[in-house]
Amino acid sequence: MGKRFVDLSISIEDGLPSDPEAMIPRIIYVNHEAGTQSMADFFPGIEPEKDLPGGVGWAVEILTLSTHSGTHLDAPWHYHPTMDGGKAALTIDEVPLEWCMGPGVVLDFRKYPDGYRVMAADVEAAFKEMDYELSEGNIVLVMTGADKYWGRPEYLLKGCGMSREATLWLLERGVKIAGTDAWSWDRPLPLIAKEFRETHDASLIWEGHFASIERGYCHIEKLTNLEQLPPHGFTVSCFPVKIKAASAGWVRAVAMLE
Repeated sequence: MGKRFVDLSISIEDGLPSDPEAMIPRIIYVNHEAGTQSMADFFPGIEPEKDLPGGVGWAVEILTLSTHSGTHLDAPWHYHPTMDGGKAALTIDEVPLEWCMGPGVVLDFRKYPDGYRVMAADVEAAFKEMDYELSEGNIVLVMTGADKYWGRPEYLLKGCGMSREATLWLLERGVKIAGTDAWSWDRPLPLIAKEFRETHDASLIWEGHFASIERGYCHIEKLTNLEQLPPHGFTVSCFPVKIKAASAGWVRAVAMLE
């Protein structure tokens, strides 16, 4: 039997309100008709109706977007200048390729309400329930159900989030890459901000990301289709686009099943 592929990536689309305003992608589509003039610039003397198939040229897209637009892999540099207790944090072009493909595991946390703070005990219980023991190189994907709101403003407020202790629980067992179908690995930022205003507890701020200061790791954000996967028994591929000295890179995250 061959492999079955499950696309875990969302599309980058123009103008969708699923990011803060400054991060919403913008795409200019240059269609085949407009591309005719562009080709004429490259090939002086061209007569489109005679020299081009159908009389039209190439199509091109021009994008303005963040490295954190669409499904992407965050590098440790995104979280802090240091990782692993003082080493220089890796940028996305420095992330070892061997981290980016490995046996996948899905944690179904859709039962938790939006903004729930996932703790180490929750993660440990999930692995006991599926009778699975983590090993070096596992890629752990957290299913919150937030992806069903992709394309709408409320996406930014959906899904549970991983606490520092839950993140470290995974990292201490050899995980180098994890992922979520929510906008952020942490709880939705507006909910954290509200709690911080009420408590002034700075340990709540971006705690899952900041766990990398102690143990360097990457995570994928804005995944989708995790409900199409079994709890384990598949391979994840999430190689990032190589952007020099960047904090993240876009990925076409894919799961492969026999």
